[in-house]
Amino acid sequence: MTLQAAIFDLDGVIVDTAKYHYIAWKELANSLGFDFSETDNERLKGVSRLTSLDILLEIGNISLPEDQKLELASQKNDRYVSYIEKMTPDEILPGVLEFLSELRAAGIKTAIGSASKNAPLILERLHLTPLFDALIDGNLVSKAKPDPEVFLKGAEALNIAPVNCVVFEDAAAGVEAAHNGGMPCIGIGQPQNLSNARWVIPGFQHFGLSDLQQLLNNRAKAR
Repeated sequence: MTLQAAIFDLDGVIVDTAKYHYIAWKELANSLGFDFSETDNERLKGVSRLTSLDILLEIGNISLPEDQKLELASQKNDRYVSYIEKMTPDEILPGVLEFLSELRAAGIKTAIGSASKNAPLILERLHLTPLFDALIDGNLVSKAKPDPEVFLKGAEALNIAPVNCVVFEDAAAGVEAAHNGGMPCIGIGQPQNLSNARWVIPGFQHFGLSDLQQLLNNRAKAR
């Protein structure tokens, strides 16, 4: 590949909104009469809101009609939005600003590829909107990860061939989506949670463009 663009998931990669998702889902589960653990929450990473609700209801052994599920999904989102509306730039994960600035200085395009329908609000609250050339979020896609739609649309919006885009993801479904779209992917987080990722880094605090290029070059040599 020729590195021309980087596409980032948002939650857990750029900012830790995952904790707010977890709190909102846990509150919803508790209101329905069952508990929801952090281990349970791992299953929700990288998937859509309604799919997440289906998983949560499965954990609680609850079956509901579609209209009630839509109402619960809306309640969860209202709780979540009440948290992210209070976010500040201090919540950007360590090293992210430096890495984004380095990419853009090198002429590498950047995009967000997120299932979140609240991505525009989050980027606005963090003052990050100007650092991305494209934003593909849950309002623009119909297929949830591991379908590659969100990343393919990101590549299209950047006018870059998918093979020349690298994806950064913190969820197994997102890593699989990148692979399904023909894009190399770097997992963000713990290797045990991202066994399908070829590379996993803990974050961007000690990771720069030269490190990225080295990983991609090693990948090319291994072929």
